[in-house]
Amino acid sequence: MKKLELKFLNKEGKTVTYSLEKPVEPVDPATIKSAMDEIITQNAFTSTGGDLVSIKSARIVERNVEEIELG
Repeated sequence: MKKLELKFLNKEGKTVTYSLEKPVEPVDPATIKSAMDEIITQNAFTSTGGDLVSIKSARIVERNVEEIELG
């Protein structure tokens, strides 16, 4: 399953990650940046280290699981 991870920095300078399942692909970097800017502007989320203050990065993460037959 793929996830879109949005990474922000909070007031303490620590990374805060929010994951969204099943992102629309292909991703549009400008749309993602705009959404992340809006999250910061609206102060939509907070963290234990304080408010989100800047964008760090965004990425698509895919996890593959392969079961192992043990007999």
